[in-house]
Amino acid sequence: MMEIRLSGSGGQGLILAGIILAEAAIDDGKEAIQSQSYGPEARGGSSKAEVIISDKRIHYPKVTNPNLLLAMTQEALNKYGTDLKDDGLLIVDSTLVREVPARFTNVYKVAITQLAREKCGRELFANIVALGAITKVSSVVSHDAIEKAVLARVPKGTEEMNKLALQTGYQAV
Repeated sequence: MMEIRLSGSGGQGLILAGIILAEAAIDDGKEAIQSQSYGPEARGGSSKAEVIISDKRIHYPKVTNPNLLLAMTQEALNKYGTDLKDDGLLIVDSTLVREVPARFTNVYKVAITQLAREKCGRELFANIVALGAITKVSSVVSHDAIEKAVLARVPKGTEEMNKLALQTGYQAV
């Protein structure tokens, strides 16, 4: 079983990213549960989406000890990183996260927001860049399934740019 927490601030598209990740897992024939929480501020407040993916039936729908944490902001890392498993994977957006505590040993620093801006023209694609990095680092879902799930969820006319964002994240790790 893989417990994943995607964290950052409102407006970064983490809820959508969590939904896409869960749908990709289901497409791969796995069980998946997705939940989310965010502060009262729609944009700028803390936000997290959680996904549990398993080959077996999932009996408890909440992430308690994540195996993987995506931290898109320093505040998110500080707030949501406390219960990451000792051997858990930590992916930080090095564009916005400056300090990673030494207790984290399995860390991937990827300039997610910067890559979205440079390669795709807008920071809006950072969540899809992050999904590419997560897919590569964790192999929790197949590349085909994540691409299919992304293309099924993004607005019409943005498919090619989202494919580029996914590939950018995949290659950045």
